[in-house]
Amino acid sequence: MRLYSIAVYLFLYIPIGIIVLFSFNSGRHASDFQGLSTMWYGKALSNPFVMESLVTSLIIAFAAATLSSLTGTAAALALQRMRGPMRVLFDGLIYISITIPGIVIGITTLVALVTAFDIVNPILADMWPEGVKPPKLSLGYASVIAAHTLFTMSLVIVLVRARIAGMDRALIEASTDLYATPWRTFYQITLPQIFPAIMAGFLLSFTFSFDDFIISFFVAGPNTTLPIYVFSSIRRGITPEVNAIGTIVLAFSLILLVTAQFLLRARNERK
Repeated sequence: MRLYSIAVYLFLYIPIGIIVLFSFNSGRHASDFQGLSTMWYGKALSNPFVMESLVTSLIIAFAAATLSSLTGTAAALALQRMRGPMRVLFDGLIYISITIPGIVIGITTLVALVTAFDIVNPILADMWPEGVKPPKLSLGYASVIAAHTLFTMSLVIVLVRARIAGMDRALIEASTDLYATPWRTFYQITLPQIFPAIMAGFLLSFTFSFDDFIISFFVAGPNTTLPIYVFSSIRRGITPEVNAIGTIVLAFSLILLVTAQFLLRARNERK
């Protein structure tokens, strides 16, 4: 089992190490290592298309992670009080949404949005006065944020519900006995206990949204996220610039996770 575990970890991390190493390649071809250089990092950071797609991905990921954390936490609190067949039904729907392939979610979301736009846009055109151009709903930031929120909300629900199940209910009952309002009980008792799960759900949602390609490819419209840009660049040929972009994203993700872990540990020590 030890050798098997080592082989699995090597299979997972050796390709990542190769990408990091070849991102410092001074040659012009990704597979031809000619020496160490940071020139490709400078080219990637000075590329306006890379920076524009990076900003787009960060905006979408942050918005989707925030919305999924809020809605997922509210749904987890509501589902925890639900009993009977309805709870079994919703539990099944949550886990099904996690296991459905991304391409299915992308296609169905695209069809649903296009159908909704075909219904709403004529209504908006009829309601608007003549001579004034009515607003027209189309694919863009809102559509991809909504799709990512619905996709990642299930992750937040699962994490927060697991945390709620292990909560000390005696504290909540004591707060109620001391005539605390439901909002005060939630803010001072429930929220501090489930905050680590909310933070973990936010980070997972941010990572899934930032790295997503399939769903974004279908519903992003004219916007280009960083995974879509990398995919387009790879079709023209792999260069060390692509490796540099991947290394920057990897370093950013690691810094984000380490910072969150440090904040959570510091919070626990203060408590």
